[in-house]
Amino acid sequence: MCKTVWITGASSGIGAALAVRYSEMGCRVIMSARNVERLESVRQQCVNPDNCFIVPLDLSDQTSLAYAADEVLSRFCKVDILINNGGISQRSMVAETPIDIDRRVMEVDYFSGVYLTKRVLPSMLEHGGGHIVAISSIVGVFGFPQRSAYSAAKHAIHGFYETVWAELHDRGIGITIVCPGRIMTDISLHALTKDGTEHGIMDHAQQHGISARTCANRIVRAVERGRKEIYVCQKDILMVYFHRYMRWFYYALVSKVKPNS
Repeated sequence: MCKTVWITGASSGIGAALAVRYSEMGCRVIMSARNVERLESVRQQCVNPDNCFIVPLDLSDQTSLAYAADEVLSRFCKVDILINNGGISQRSMVAETPIDIDRRVMEVDYFSGVYLTKRVLPSMLEHGGGHIVAISSIVGVFGFPQRSAYSAAKHAIHGFYETVWAELHDRGIGITIVCPGRIMTDISLHALTKDGTEHGIMDHAQQHGISARTCANRIVRAVERGRKEIYVCQKDILMVYFHRYMRWFYYALVSKVKPNS
């Protein structure tokens, strides 16, 4: 059966890798982001470009989200898998970060996914179920220097989607929360600084992270197996365990973190 998969942030990184992977699986893929030219480039990398569709949107603009949701639901009736992947990171200290930056990150990383989830849920329920994937981060589990807004938005994702599962799993709604660690993407390049400009620096650890393709494969496998939460990490998974079981050691480590690490 051909499934319809809607992916936000599909113009690069994990989102682009997911689009290619689901196309290889014979799915109908809907790709969304702001940059139509880059979306078209990803579409041409897919196994069957004719079965991949571009629906532009701006995650920071609810009107744009509304138009995109209307188009998707009118053209395809139902989304089998919604992947809320699009987002933006941050590189600035709490005391130097204006509240506008916090609001912008929260709007893009949290509220956009919540809005799209609420828009597709009725059709999923009407057709007997569906699956929603929320891309969080390992800093959605613990705080980390220069990531206050980003970490807060990712923490919020866990609370929302765990509740969605608790309320609707018996009506066929599956949830997978994905917590990537260091993935080889451009996320640090586009992270917001304290004045709202792009960071423009590739974090050293990011350069040596897991490939987006490998991350996408693990996400696809997790959805197939109905996993509720997964971590896609290398050694950085240790921070999750330190935070969970050795809180004193976690605090000792994060207090020594250097900027842009």
